[in-house]
Amino acid sequence: MHTQLLVLGGGPGGYAAAFLAADLGMRVTIVDEQPKLGGVCLIKGCIPSKALLHVAKVISESREMADWGVAFGEPKIDIDAMRARKQAIIDTLSGGLKNLAKRRGVEIVNARGAFEDSTRMRLESGDDAKGYNCITFEHCIIATGSSPTMPKAFALETDRVMDSTGALELRDVPKRLLVVGGGYIGLEMGTVYAELGSKVTVVEMTDGLLPGADRDLVKPLQKRLTEKFENLYLGTKVAGMTDKGKSIEVAFEGTKTGTELFDRVLVAIGRRPNSGGLGLENTRARIDEQGFIVTDDRRFTDDPHLLAIGDVAGQPMLAHKAAHEGKLAVEVLSGEPVVFDKAAIPAVVFTDPEIAWAGITEEEAKREGREYKVGLYPWGASGRANAVGRTDGLTKMIVEPQSERILGVGIVGSGAGELIAEAVLAIEMGCTVRDVAESIHPHPTLSETVGFAGEAFLGTATEIYKPRRRNAVSESS
Repeated sequence: MHTQLLVLGGGPGGYAAAFLAADLGMRVTIVDEQPKLGGVCLIKGCIPSKALLHVAKVISESREMADWGVAFGEPKIDIDAMRARKQAIIDTLSGGLKNLAKRRGVEIVNARGAFEDSTRMRLESGDDAKGYNCITFEHCIIATGSSPTMPKAFALETDRVMDSTGALELRDVPKRLLVVGGGYIGLEMGTVYAELGSKVTVVEMTDGLLPGADRDLVKPLQKRLTEKFENLYLGTKVAGMTDKGKSIEVAFEGTKTGTELFDRVLVAIGRRPNSGGLGLENTRARIDEQGFIVTDDRRFTDDPHLLAIGDVAGQPMLAHKAAHEGKLAVEVLSGEPVVFDKAAIPAVVFTDPEIAWAGITEEEAKREGREYKVGLYPWGASGRANAVGRTDGLTKMIVEPQSERILGVGIVGSGAGELIAEAVLAIEMGCTVRDVAESIHPHPTLSETVGFAGEAFLGTATEIYKPRRRNAVSESS
């Protein structure tokens, strides 16, 4: 079989690339060993986890309504029905992608692919290789994604030790759950299980949750999780695990010492790129020391026939970044003079409260020695936040002092993931603080807090009193 463009991997980056290429008139084939289109994000990542987080949020809000004089009984959890609903969402979206591929004339081959050389791929085991054992191509976009990291010391022969994929299967609601890793995956899944009734303990090697995020954004979340989780062990590592049959014995070292028993353990310490076993040694493409495929700003590898996008091509490992890279790679192949030079790739932690940021963070600005100023708006001054009982939020702007151009925005609070989009546009467009502050935001909404953070920087905020300190390198509330 011969195809003009081969896309290896059917996740958000892969199908975005394939669909655009087909729309531009290319003959396109997707090779993916999974029987469903959508990749990790749709099948066992972003979408199912957010569906379960929705359930968790509804349970949490039903309890909080007691403060308004509205009392609900304790929820009755039907795990089978929850699993079925989650699977129905996956099947609907994946089926829609398959239909879109068919309408565009994109051929899908279910098999594992490995490069024999720069223009030839061998097809190995798969559900349906359609009788093909080899595909030749003019160009290939590698979009093989990433997998959960599972250290050998934690890989016991028991399903009581899970990675994020196993946690999403919802085999049961354990009485006691240990989450190893205080990053976004661990905290999101810990939130789900805590609301379903598990006593959740989180252990994190560093002295703070969500390493890399600004501490003032993490603080409200950490306070809330301290109330929801049984324990938060910071500055602590897991020294070992032992399978006790009906439980897992875990030994701790650091701030917390000793051993404890848990019904299940979720290991969520990061992800690794799926660059091994692809036969890349038979091409000119290079892999760096972290396992990422090396690319330039057009997403070409060192091999002129191969491009790479998404998780396998480097940080940040985010579905929306992969989708944009996929489209850009196709534009490059079609002759467009484009490069990947995004000023703001948003990141969202879908906990409660959510945390979102785009552009440079305050921690990064400090680390790089950049001059900056900060505009802060606490949600305690927001009418909408008070109305919905979520005054624990905060919106902040990182600003270049001389030009007053917005370099970054961080938000913690209910719906932060929806609010960050305005910030992404402002950063990409090179907006100044005044551009955003003087744009009329609807009242009463949480989106106002983005404009109000700008007003706080300018010293013109109505609901808070904070005159601007013009000579300060940075400002804080």
